[in-house]
Parts: sequence; structure tokens; C-alpha cells
Amino acid sequence: MTDQKNSGSCCSTDGSCHSDAAAGARADGVTTVYKVSGMTCGHCEGAVSQEISALDGVTAVTAVAGTGEVTVTSAAPLDEEAVRGAVDEAGYELVGTA
Repeated sequence: MTDQKNSGSCCSTDGSCHSDAAAGARADGVTTVYKVSGMTCGHCEGAVSQEISALDGVTAVTAVAGTGEVTVTSAAPLDEEAVRGAVDEAGYELVGTA
């Protein structure tokens, strides 16, 4: 795994973007939709999804750069500050819930 930082652009030096976003939220658990600013491509989606997926209890994450929405399914409600920290770590800003 590589440590990636957002340095103004999340695309690679050749201008291509990569999508690593987790797809398909599970039906069980608590689902919350968050608004995140700054996502512009599939790489951004993957970075946010990876950080949020590392939180305890998270079972699925789907980030959509076009809408700025991140749908998170977890075993129990998540602490918003923990989600904010994960989004910050990815290099983006949590605006709130959708």
C-alpha cells in the first residue's frame, strides 16, 4: 500500500484517474450519506473510501465524486468527528450529512 497525499490534484502525473471506490452498500446496519467537498475523480473516491473503510464498524463505503456524496454503511452509528478525521486524512473536507 502506498501513502498518498492530496497535493492540489488527485490525478496522476499523466492526467489519468483511477477508481478504487467500494461499490454496493450492504442492506444491514446503519447507512449514512455524507457530503464531502473536493472530490473530482475516481482516485478521490478511492482515497476517501479507503480512509473511511478503516473506521471500526464500517462495512461498506460508496463515494461519488460527481455528487460529493459518500454513502457509509456501518454496524452502528459512527461518530461524525471520526468520519471527519478520516476524510481530512484523505485530503478532503467533510461538509456534513446529506
